[in-house]
Amino acid sequence: MTTGLTIPSPYYLNLITKFAPRPITNDAELIANQQVINSILDKKTLNQDDRDYLRVLGMLVYEYEENNEQFPELTDAELLQTLIEEYNLKISDLLGIFQQEEVILDILNGKRQLDDQEKFQVQSLIL
Repeated sequence: MTTGLTIPSPYYLNLITKFAPRPITNDAELIANQQVINSILDKKTLNQDDRDYLRVLGMLVYEYEENNEQFPELTDAELLQTLIEEYNLKISDLLGIFQQEEVILDILNGKRQLDDQEKFQVQSLIL
């Protein structure tokens, strides 16, 4: 028996049973993954199982996109500004991703970069 592994909770097992993470091989599978990701991100609060599952799905999306799609190279500030403009968002609309408005303003002003989780969530909103 391998030691150090955490036994998945029933909640996590339910997540992976409803939508089993598998390598993405086409755009239809990409869209299905994105829909699951968005449904989880729409929740008011995320537990650790949600975050773990999002991480797995995010890695699959990332791998597929890296191999199949070309994204324009944008700075974090440009990415966030594009999201705000294209979707007519207010800074307060992004507080589900960021803890404070100050963090959003710092990114928009180039004083701070997006961390990996923030970047994933922002890119997931765009797709």
